[in-house]
Amino acid sequence: MEVRTFYDLIEWTRELHAKLAECLGHCASRHGEEQASLLLEYLASHETEMEKMVAAFERQADPKAARTYVYDYMPHNPITTHLVCDDHYAKLDADTISAEVFDFHEQIINLYRTLKGKAEIQEAVELMQSLLEMEEHETKRLVRQVERMDDL
Repeated sequence: MEVRTFYDLIEWTRELHAKLAECLGHCASRHGEEQASLLLEYLASHETEMEKMVAAFERQADPKAARTYVYDYMPHNPITTHLVCDDHYAKLDADTISAEVFDFHEQIINLYRTLKGKAEIQEAVELMQSLLEMEEHETKRLVRQVERMDDL
């Protein structure tokens, strides 16, 4: 997907969360370790929640901000993660799965921070700040929940 406007950016990140949820869910039943399988199921459900949260931004975004062009500020390949629904996650241990998913979220957070700093109108700054806060909050919540799973 070509990201030209802030609306496109929101749609693109929503699609990334959806694709990651699909890939994690795909691998959950294929993993041989129970702990990793449960982790994959949890992560898939969390990514589905994230997709819905990002979709809410699509519906509620200030039209002035949403239509603002962003393509001049986007890195060529801003997010790198494994989003091919093969058995990639089914071959990893729980720690590696967690690390990859956490890295995915950190990349989104860094992208939002960068774009917030480059936004030229206040509405776009506020939109990026809201997205950034949501992503940071949900990533922290995800880390806490995964750590609790490790304690069990």
